[in-house]
Amino acid sequence: MLRSYQRQAIDLLWAWIRANDGNPCIVLPTGAGKSHVNAAMCKEALQEWPETRILMLTHVFELLEQNAEKMREHWPGAPMGIYSAGMRKKQLGEPITFAGIQSIARHADRVGHVDLVIIDECHLVGHEDQGRYRTFLNALWAINPAMRVVGLTATPWRLGHGLITDKPAIFDYLIEPVSIEELLHKGHLAPLRSKLTKMKLDVSAVSVRGGDYVESELQAAVDTSDQNEAAVAEVIKLAGNRKAWLFFCAGIDHAMHVRDALIARGIAAACVTGDTPKAERKQIIADFRSGKLRALTNANVLTTGFDYPDIDLIAMLRPTESPVLYVQMAGRGLRKKSHTDHCLVLDFAGVVETHGPITNVTPPSKKKKVDGAGAPTKKCSYCEEINHASVRACTACGEPFPEAEKPALELRDIDIMGGGLDDVEMQLTGWAWKRHLSATSGKEMFAVTYYGALSDKPVTEYMPVMHEGYAGQKAWEKVSVMIAAVAKAGHALTPGLLGGDDLDEISAEMSSAPCPRAIKYRKDGKFYRVSERVW
Repeated sequence: MLRSYQRQAIDLLWAWIRANDGNPCIVLPTGAGKSHVNAAMCKEALQEWPETRILMLTHVFELLEQNAEKMREHWPGAPMGIYSAGMRKKQLGEPITFAGIQSIARHADRVGHVDLVIIDECHLVGHEDQGRYRTFLNALWAINPAMRVVGLTATPWRLGHGLITDKPAIFDYLIEPVSIEELLHKGHLAPLRSKLTKMKLDVSAVSVRGGDYVESELQAAVDTSDQNEAAVAEVIKLAGNRKAWLFFCAGIDHAMHVRDALIARGIAAACVTGDTPKAERKQIIADFRSGKLRALTNANVLTTGFDYPDIDLIAMLRPTESPVLYVQMAGRGLRKKSHTDHCLVLDFAGVVETHGPITNVTPPSKKKKVDGAGAPTKKCSYCEEINHASVRACTACGEPFPEAEKPALELRDIDIMGGGLDDVEMQLTGWAWKRHLSATSGKEMFAVTYYGALSDKPVTEYMPVMHEGYAGQKAWEKVSVMIAAVAKAGHALTPGLLGGDDLDEISAEMSSAPCPRAIKYRKDGKFYRVSERVW
């Protein structure tokens, strides 16, 4: 029932838990099936360790319902209970409990002894030792200090803190069994196509606080009738016969105004916000799924816990500095569709330009200055009066400010995917591993050269296993997957090979091992990037 990468994720998880203390996190792209992995993980944990008590946490009841449903699919009759005010259930005492953090956060004493906590959308767990999740986990650790926590997320970062494994976060290791590019190549996801829009939202005068735009200022900048009508007119023009449009807006008022602009042009549309009553929200989403509604606008509520595969157009009207929010918004269009082969993304907000392709989003910096100290300003060159950045002429002397030059944007249809669909496939005849010393960093790494036919140019991939932090961890994980594939093919390797740090020894053994049948790669600057190895 599990796909190969889902099986690999669980195998890597158990192997890491057996060999290490601490709390790992499984990173799976949107649409990769985290709920299936979660269900299989729970079942296997109870079958291997029957006395285990598992608590599965998430922050919205829609995700809770999805995870519980997948659990029943994988294991009919599973010994499970649900604790959620939104679902009107408070069932404790079963080996597996699915719970909403809002409902259960103050009841650690009622929950009692827990061996394994699984947190879906775990990037929401506070980086510092505070907040609802951290307080609840600390209470559970007080009951069972040996409790382990496993995270699940598609976005392993927190704005202003970096990776969720950067301390003092509770997670220690990222398990990343598959990339968006691999899922696309294997046909498990639908590609996104981005188009440059004529209308662009200008947020140059909006303050940034806490790492993202101040919501009140953001709404004031983007929620104008002229901009809303221009965006809606352009969506209608570019949409063609697409049937399910999802709009991400900057706030509640903005979402309502965009909905009104759609309706005024004859488009069946509705709006969902955090204030929408649950019954009404459920009916609106049902109407959207059935086709009664063609467009759905929202403000910060349909980024997680909402999966409708046939979404074929996403309108980005919500500028953001958060790569997490960007990936979550774009991810709503990644699932395979029943009627088309892709989802069109119209980026009025400039988020693709800000964050790059979703196949290669840069994690936010830990030390990035994110708190705005007052409003942005500029100085008049004539009288030197300090003015707010948004004014076009000096408020003291009337001298006009020069128009700021805006760089031309050049988006191609596949820019949001990072060009991953253009990868080249090469059938292999052999490979060679060697220890390589980086002239830039002075650190050792693996250099793996892949050989194809006589006319094929060799492709060399560098794996910085001796680098500290995320780069080194990810490189070792890639090497471990390759070693496991070689062993699975029946080639005998020295026991404990991966546990050592002798790069020459590992290189010698891997060079004599059978290579993959093929690779898929592309040129990335001066170097090659291998997106998939076919064994």
